[in-house]
Amino acid sequence: MKKTRFTSIGYLIIPLLIAVMGVSCSVSYKFSGTSIDYSRTKTIYVRDFTNQAQMVYAPLTDVLNETVKDIYARQTRLSLVNRNGDLEIEGEITNYDISSMSIQADAIAAETRLTIRVKVRFTNNKNHDEDFERTYTSFRNFSSNLMLNDVQDELITEMTKEIAELIFNDTVANW
Repeated sequence: MKKTRFTSIGYLIIPLLIAVMGVSCSVSYKFSGTSIDYSRTKTIYVRDFTNQAQMVYAPLTDVLNETVKDIYARQTRLSLVNRNGDLEIEGEITNYDISSMSIQADAIAAETRLTIRVKVRFTNNKNHDEDFERTYTSFRNFSSNLMLNDVQDELITEMTKEIAELIFNDTVANW
């Protein structure tokens, strides 16, 4: 097959065009998972959660409060304010307890379950149709051979993160 002048030039120009287009054009996706209209909604107020559970573990309240505030600070452009936010979140820890799970043949529990339940009230001062009150629950099982004191801090870190993500998704993700 005889090469024409066009095919020789084509072998040079086409890769050059592809290279130039690849360098000059870029597609950028940023997925934060939110559906916030930042032109209307600029602030969020997260009132500190109180602990109303019968069994109280003092660090739980601080860990939950910081975890909820942190998720909004990291994943949105909303400014955290001390009151009167465009969005407002408040609530209380209503349950923090342990229970026996997976009873063995010798009537001894193989696992223990730690449960945290948090009641949340959300107010969207820009669109009150989105206001709600919900309860979020998280639990983790751990070996009954372990003492709660040995696993408690790690478990509440995981569980409060899970609860914070659920609150975040229900308040600003609107999937």
